Amino acid sequence: MKDIRNIIGILLGNTIYALGVTMFILPNNLITGGTTGMALLVNATTGFSITVFVSIFNVSMFLIGWKVLGKKFALTTLISSFYYPFILGILQGVFKNEMMSKDTLLCVILAGLMIGTAIGLVIRCGASTGGMDIPPLILNKKLGIPISVSMYGFDFIILLGQMVIRNREMVFYGILLVLIYTVVLDKVLVIGKSQMQVKIVSAKFNEINEKIDRGTTLIHSETGFKHNQYPVVLTVVNNRELTQLNNYVYDIDPDAFMIINKVNEVRGKGFSSAKKYENK
Repeated sequence: MKDIRNIIGILLGNTIYALGVTMFILPNNLITGGTTGMALLVNATTGFSITVFVSIFNVSMFLIGWKVLGKKFALTTLISSFYYPFILGILQGVFKNEMMSKDTLLCVILAGLMIGTAIGLVIRCGASTGGMDIPPLILNKKLGIPISVSMYGFDFIILLGQMVIRNREMVFYGILLVLIYTVVLDKVLVIGKSQMQVKIVSAKFNEINEKIDRGTTLIHSETGFKHNQYPVVLTVVNNRELTQLNNYVYDIDPDAFMIINKVNEVRGKGFSSAKKYENK
C-alpha cells in the first residue's frame, strides 16, 4: 500500500512540475535551472525540441546514476526519468504555449510555488526528479561535496549560460524563480513533521514528568544563581498539544521556566507516537 502511495505521489509531483513549466515558464519565456533550464538554452540556440532534449538527458543521467549510485537509486528514479518527459510533451500539446498571465513576476511566483511543491512531493516519496538531480548525488558520493552546494552551483551556471541569449532582467527573474522553489521545497519536506521541543526547569520536575502523557528525557542541570540541582524535563509535542502542556506545567508549578523551540522533525519511540493528553 505504501509503495502504491509513493508511486502516485511521484506521478503527481512530476505532473505538477510539468504543469508549472508549460503554464508559466514556456509561454512567458522564463528561465530556470536544472534540466528544464538546459533544455530552454539548447532550444533557444539550436531550435532542438525541449521534450526530446529532456528525454535524452534524463535517460542518460538515469543510466549514469544506475552505474555509479546503484540499482536502488535507479528504481526510485526510474518513474521520474521517463514519466516527466512524457507528461511534459502531452501538456505542451494541450496548452500550446497559451499565456496564462502577462505579469512576469506573478508567473515567476506561481511557477516557483508549483515546482517547489512538485520536487518536495517527489523527494518525500523517496525518489528524485532525475536529470540534474543526479550529478550532485554523484559528486557527493565520489568527492563528498554537499548536494545542496553542487545543485546551487549547477543552477547558477545554467542561469548564467542563458544570459547569452536573454536580457539581464530575465536572468534576475530566473534567480528569483530558483530561490522561490528552493524555499517552497524546504517547506514541503517538513510539512506534517514539525514539532515543538519543550524544556521545563522546575523544582517539581517529578510531578510534571508524571503528568506529561508523552515520552520525556531528564537532563542533568544546575541552576546558575542558587546552584540547585534538579533535572530539566525535555519533551516534544505538536502545536495543538503545546497549550495543554503549558497549562499542566503552570498548574503544578507557577514558577516553572519553559524553553520552547520549533524542530523540523522528530523520530523515535515515545517522541513520534500519536498519544494525546487526557483530561485528568
